[in-house]
Amino acid sequence: MQTGIVYTTTGESSRGEVSSYHRKPQPLFLNKTKHAIDIAGLKKAEQRTAIKFEGGDYEAKFTIGFEVEKNQLSRNAVKEYELFCGFERDASCGYEAVTHVLPLLPAGKWRTKVFDLMHKAEKIIDDRYSPSDKRCGGHITIACDGLTGEQLRASVRKNAGILYALFRNRLENRYCNGNNRMQDIYADRYQLSLAKGNCLEFRLPSRFESVKQMMRRYELFYELVNYSVTKPNGSHEGFVKIITPIVLSMYNGDTDKTNEVLRLAKLFRAYILKGEIHQDIARFLR
Repeated sequence: MQTGIVYTTTGESSRGEVSSYHRKPQPLFLNKTKHAIDIAGLKKAEQRTAIKFEGGDYEAKFTIGFEVEKNQLSRNAVKEYELFCGFERDASCGYEAVTHVLPLLPAGKWRTKVFDLMHKAEKIIDDRYSPSDKRCGGHITIACDGLTGEQLRASVRKNAGILYALFRNRLENRYCNGNNRMQDIYADRYQLSLAKGNCLEFRLPSRFESVKQMMRRYELFYELVNYSVTKPNGSHEGFVKIITPIVLSMYNGDTDKTNEVLRLAKLFRAYILKGEIHQDIARFLR
């Protein structure tokens, strides 16, 4: 196929209905393709670190999933989408749409197809159609081939200060403030980053308000996982240099806001790794 992988709906009626809490259909794994064209154009280094070839399939080594919490769902928009495994009621916000397990990829044809799935689901993701408020969250789950959730947390911990800076106003939220230095300690399920088998769920991110926002978070998490896993001795400065254009786009080109978030990210990093609480982040860590 010259077009490569084509994502389609399953036709299962339950995927287009709102289920009760924790009763939605199971997600599908969309991180494999049989078509070389889907990874064509990726640099050799990117193919080596982000893709593996096994059993006749090209498989993304990193995966990601999103939870989209909403107060209301747009009228007539509840149906099966290629992006979502299903919908369910959510006690804290109202409703929740959960994606399938998606490949977490560098820029290229395959990533573009993932972004297209997001655009097709804008009636659910975008607040213009399906509104949300600050009670809603935007949990993000990542995984890396060969690593447990605990191992992945240990790997990304040193660069996770950017997440604290971006979502600093949720650091006091009781549903995501446990183990807020991302240590290998016992804590309940309301952790900032919850290890679940071979996955790591970040409960810290705020609600999704637009497709653009979801795409930028996807890009950020790719760089976070890729840099942390493939360059374990890489400098934090090197990581910041890579993510600066993404953060700048998040703030619509506002360099002052971008520079402030990157400054706070460094301070939060010192807190995560050393327990140091600078006066500029103290009010977020009460």
